[in-house]
Amino acid sequence: MLNEGHLQKDIAKILKVDPSTICREIKKRKKKNGKYDAEVAEHKAGIKRNNSKYAGMKIEKYPELKKRIKKELKACRSPDEIAGMLKKEKVKPRIGTNAIYKWLYSSRGQKYCKYLCTERYHKKKHKISVKRTMIPNRVSIDKRKKTKGIIHAEGDTLVSGQKTHSKAAASMVAIQKTKLLLGDRLDNMKPENMKASMVSVQKEARIDTLTMDNGIENKDHEDFGLSTYFCDSHAPWQKPLVEQSIGLLRRWYIKKGTDLSTVSPKRYKDMLHYFNHKKRKSLGYKSAYEMSYACGIIKILPSDVIAFHPRI
Repeated sequence: MLNEGHLQKDIAKILKVDPSTICREIKKRKKKNGKYDAEVAEHKAGIKRNNSKYAGMKIEKYPELKKRIKKELKACRSPDEIAGMLKKEKVKPRIGTNAIYKWLYSSRGQKYCKYLCTERYHKKKHKISVKRTMIPNRVSIDKRKKTKGIIHAEGDTLVSGQKTHSKAAASMVAIQKTKLLLGDRLDNMKPENMKASMVSVQKEARIDTLTMDNGIENKDHEDFGLSTYFCDSHAPWQKPLVEQSIGLLRRWYIKKGTDLSTVSPKRYKDMLHYFNHKKRKSLGYKSAYEMSYACGIIKILPSDVIAFHPRI
């Protein structure tokens, strides 16, 4: 394009870059006669890139540092120990654990890998898991329309602590408008159990739409019987009410690490029942049951008498 007489700003527009990028490229990569040649420019860029950085460059650049690292490796010191000692002694230039490993795994430091406890010459490669579609026909939360009169809820699950090795879990659904909490204690996180819980919840209260996370237990969302939307990955703040409600439940009754198999389905229901009876400031000091009944979300107003206090 330069040979055809195009202006640099026109070339930048076609290549979708800033005009200053074209200017710098011509200035830095042009030949001695002042003309720009693409092949020569590519060659110059490749040489510069190859000479810019390489594994273990800092260690190779400073012989005294290299000598010290070799000495410590032969004394059966690990790279982490060596880096920590150099930091403690305020030796300059500074070198980190990862930089020492990179040098060891490069062609320049490979012969010293025999002093490592693993005696491994190459970094162990981790198996790449096969990408799979967790939730078919997943609909993003961004596509949910906030229509007036639609009763929207947020759903999530509680799981047992890892140390318990228990598969027991619990579902929780929180209705945004009235903060009503519903759910069931589940034997495991299988999709069919989650589906049964969501169907059961709809028998207790009116729910039109639901926001869930991307867990495999929600795979059968199309059989829930209501429009289900999903949060973005690692974005729990997109369903704040249910997250806050789970935190409240854990703070009062089910501590983190609890084996949920020790909590009976009735006991879990009683815990939610207790929260639904509490007078909330955000609801004008009315309970979730009272607000839900007034809005037509539930058909029967439960009694104020709580026969069972879950904390006792």
